[in-house]
Amino acid sequence: MMRASLLFMLLTLLYGCGERIERFSGPTMGSTYSIQYVPTAQTPDSRKVKAEVERILETLDQQFSTWRGDSVVSRFNDLPAGACQAVPDDMRHLLAYSELLFRESGGAFDLTVLPLMNLWGFGPHSREKQVPDASALARERERVGLQHVHLDGEKLCKDVAAQLDFDSLVAGYAVDRVGDRLSALGIQAYLVEITGELKGVGRKPDGSPWRIALEVPSGGREQHVEHAIALDGYGVSTAGDYRNYFEEGGQRYSHTFDPRVGRPVKHALAAVTVVDPSALHADALDTLLMVLGPEEGYAFAERHDVAAYFIMHQGLGFVARATPRFESLFPPQGKTKH
Repeated sequence: MMRASLLFMLLTLLYGCGERIERFSGPTMGSTYSIQYVPTAQTPDSRKVKAEVERILETLDQQFSTWRGDSVVSRFNDLPAGACQAVPDDMRHLLAYSELLFRESGGAFDLTVLPLMNLWGFGPHSREKQVPDASALARERERVGLQHVHLDGEKLCKDVAAQLDFDSLVAGYAVDRVGDRLSALGIQAYLVEITGELKGVGRKPDGSPWRIALEVPSGGREQHVEHAIALDGYGVSTAGDYRNYFEEGGQRYSHTFDPRVGRPVKHALAAVTVVDPSALHADALDTLLMVLGPEEGYAFAERHDVAAYFIMHQGLGFVARATPRFESLFPPQGKTKH
């Protein structure tokens, strides 16, 4: 699974204090994770910290991975219409938040798009990227819509053969879970990155904050730094479409789907970054705004006071636009000319 945020963010180097920052990394969720933290006299051994982090990641992968047939979500997806399955607390929590976003976005944020992703060639069970025929598209759309699944106590039920995909928010949730665990272990300053989703808390030993750079693609190989963001208590997530797409018949088809019409989005939004104290919220909201597009998405972000940074295609290049909330948190400063 490739996360678009890796295309738009670079972690800054930690000059002059490497020996006082613990680092470790590894594979997870079809991608990678990396942890950096400032140890103290009360902090457990780094091997114990890594084991605690990887225990959380393995638990979430066992629940939410659509790439492994034994996961909780894969077993639910294999069930027929009318069936129910007991699901863990983590999944019920993410479902409740997803239902809220589903309602607030008029169905633009929808966890049940997996059949469409597979049909168009972007899902874990795809054969090739192609435009499906109208009858196949109509058939799969019958299975799409979060209104077709509901919680009944500890069980999750479906009234059609719906399939869930939590990739739009589970990595952000993992960042929050790992951050909470690091705090519980007495770690007061850390930078957590999981499949490109980020959260920074506290400060480095030299007193400087954890920083990332938001970039605007130039249309070529070079990219230009637009904002250097200091993170202290904020999660950051970026969704984008300009690298993951296919072309057929002179048309460009993005991997970002609008569940309301059953097709890839056609608007000019190339990427959107969301900053929020909750990495879960940032991760979900960037997907929601990416589906809604530059006008509808910007209006949604403004209405809900979301700190968001939009990058739009314009001719052969790109232009950027920030919401008032984003600009209040991170005022523009010293932009690189391009």
